[in-house]
Amino acid sequence: MAERPQPQRAQDKLAFLLSLVPYLMDHDRVSVNEVAEHFGVPAEQIRDAVRLIGVSGIPGETAMYQHGDLFDIAWDDFEDNDQIVLTNMVAIDDSPRFSAREAAALIAGLQYLSALPEHSDRTAIATLMSKLSRGASAVPSPVAVAASDSDETLALARESVERGVQLEFDYLNSRGESEHRLVDPLRVESVDADWYLRGWCHLREAVRTFRLDRISNPRITEEPIAHGATDVSLPDTLFEGSADDLTVTIDIAAGAVALLADYIPEGAEHTEVGDRVRTSIRVSHYHGLKRLMASMSGVATVVGPPEARAVVAEWAAAGAARYADRS
Repeated sequence: MAERPQPQRAQDKLAFLLSLVPYLMDHDRVSVNEVAEHFGVPAEQIRDAVRLIGVSGIPGETAMYQHGDLFDIAWDDFEDNDQIVLTNMVAIDDSPRFSAREAAALIAGLQYLSALPEHSDRTAIATLMSKLSRGASAVPSPVAVAASDSDETLALARESVERGVQLEFDYLNSRGESEHRLVDPLRVESVDADWYLRGWCHLREAVRTFRLDRISNPRITEEPIAHGATDVSLPDTLFEGSADDLTVTIDIAAGAVALLADYIPEGAEHTEVGDRVRTSIRVSHYHGLKRLMASMSGVATVVGPPEARAVVAEWAAAGAARYADRS
């Protein structure tokens, strides 16, 4: 790596030291030449910085620098072998850290992100997970995020979009009926933890949105798409109403009505019921309704039809029962 000019300004020196200290902390033992090559600076600049670190720290309760208040270095190794080994790290060791549970939760989230096709830099994510493990206040519990059943479908959907070829599959509609679909795939999008395929459906002869976890037996064909992104208009919103949608009546806090604007059909009536507003929303299936109501806990209540109330009630009861079993 080409050597960069030695920084002259105080802020440049500070920025360099702020980068150097974490690097040394992540390496138990490292040579001066390795550090110089990593930062692209002369080896003598690294030696000067290490000597400066050796007299840096925070004063103790006596307001005087005592042993243990400074960064300490294995000086014999440094002077004789040009090796850098930090033996004491001030302030940083005592700084607030994630608890073991917090670190485990973050690591689980990073594992999930690393499994998504768009996150190709697996090495950077693995490095971050390792740092979280080392920096936690205790050893995080081992966690593993299982692959989703729709991961393979997601990969096929992305491939068909990139290649511009048709995708065929069996789809479970909102009524629980399985239909064979042939689709010109146009876009793959996600909402929260769910993935959707948007494309021209040859069965419906219109643009449709398909939830990937309701797709089975997907197969990429070699037939080029008949309707491209320039031929059809994709709405800005992910969900568009259709004749197959289910209408559900809800009571919702007045201040939260705007949060469900995408689900409330045009011309829907709004009636005041106490301190709530009674209106209707349209959903493609009751599974989506469960997730929607979970995000509006304490804010919205399903009024009808009875089937919708039963589905949400059963789902909520099942979730509560899991907490009871755990206790």
